[in-house]
Amino acid sequence: MQKSLLKEIISKQNQEKITLANLTYVERTKLAKGSVWMSSPLVKVVLGPRRAGKSVFSLMLLGAKPFLYFNFDDPALVGEKLDLYELVDELHKFYGDTKLALFDEIQNLKGWELFANRLHRQGYNLVITGSNANLLSMELATHLTGRHMPIEIMPFDFQEFLKAKNFSELDQKSELLKLLEQYMAFGGFPEVVIKNQHPRGYLDVLFDALLFKDVVKRHKVRFSEQIDQLGTFLINNVSSQYSFRKLANVLKFKSNVTLERYLTYLKEAYVVFSLSGFSAKAGERLRSPKKIYTVDNGFVASKAVQHSPDNGKLMENLVFTELVKRGFEPNRELFYYKTRNDREVDFAIRYGHETSELIQVCYDLSNSDVEQRETKALFEASDELKVSKLTVLTWDDDREVKRDGKTVQFKPLWKWLTEGTRIGGYQVCEKWLKDRKKAERVLSTDDLKHYMKIVVALRETIRIMSEIDKATPHGR
Repeated sequence: MQKSLLKEIISKQNQEKITLANLTYVERTKLAKGSVWMSSPLVKVVLGPRRAGKSVFSLMLLGAKPFLYFNFDDPALVGEKLDLYELVDELHKFYGDTKLALFDEIQNLKGWELFANRLHRQGYNLVITGSNANLLSMELATHLTGRHMPIEIMPFDFQEFLKAKNFSELDQKSELLKLLEQYMAFGGFPEVVIKNQHPRGYLDVLFDALLFKDVVKRHKVRFSEQIDQLGTFLINNVSSQYSFRKLANVLKFKSNVTLERYLTYLKEAYVVFSLSGFSAKAGERLRSPKKIYTVDNGFVASKAVQHSPDNGKLMENLVFTELVKRGFEPNRELFYYKTRNDREVDFAIRYGHETSELIQVCYDLSNSDVEQRETKALFEASDELKVSKLTVLTWDDDREVKRDGKTVQFKPLWKWLTEGTRIGGYQVCEKWLKDRKKAERVLSTDDLKHYMKIVVALRETIRIMSEIDKATPHGR
């Protein structure tokens, strides 16, 4: 690449960065957590689907500090051979002597992990973004083991959605439920929520861009129509079980190996997630039928074949994505569960070697048979897995059902989505970080260790409080 063109690209990207930084944004839930790690030498790896807000989050993370910036997703780079030593040299000439750097969509750079590792060893404090979950696997495991901090940025959660809508009065329930209907139907991609882009049109184009840039182009897929059909079929069947045999038959795949590979590409690009059934035996988990979910409910609206939405499936997909946003890793801490009598529980949450909570999702409980089916599965699973925290998430039903010493908590979806980790009326972690930010205090290694102890203590406090609530009769 000619040096003059590289200088031109750096200058142009700087203007784009300044424009982005000067806009007003919704503060993301993970910003406080990420700020802790800016005081650490670990490489901050900001991951998530395209257009979910990774670049904006990274800019908010860096704040007013001077830093090097380069976006590897620039169309001007297509067909150009980039000399990375020359790139770093030109970035320093433009931005100065700082060793803080933000590299956007770095997965487009071949051998990016070697480049990041070299800069890290030279003392650079790096923030890198990428739209491919594979960044977390082979490349990081090979070259940055123990030296990186992954931060996943997904489309807005419901609390961020409410912030974007300037809504804070949770007691205005009719308005709150209207907003929840909108969120459940069209999801939380920032441009849909903030800029009021037409959801179906915008998300249809975004879905196609995800397929082309992060799947077809990256993996040199020859049969792009086939992978588009696979993605569309899966999104039209969210919250449902699938098997490779069934998918191959329906979509006319000649090879299960190709089908499996294409599905892996879709998962890497954050288009879909695959959830296994829980079993104490690893082999049974691997062999269990999988359930499919998508990263955002808006994709269901944009790719829907049926005219009327299935609110039950949409609500289950929303709960799944919220659990992922809360940090539960699918197939490690988050599963579905089938009882010995083949009754299904939508979500089983694991902490270490124990299942801590079982969750059913049910949009419509007007039929008593439906309620009996949902609770029966929970009580059976509770006996088999020794779990006491049993929850049915509903549209707007708030009560308890007790049987044989067990309690099932029926909780409205809006209440579950808006509840936070609050003790004494404020969010402890957030306040601890904000106090130090106001004092302009740089966090030391001891501070980071202390912060992690606070997180552990809070989790244990919440668990104990939950046990006390169960053991103490209401109203006493």
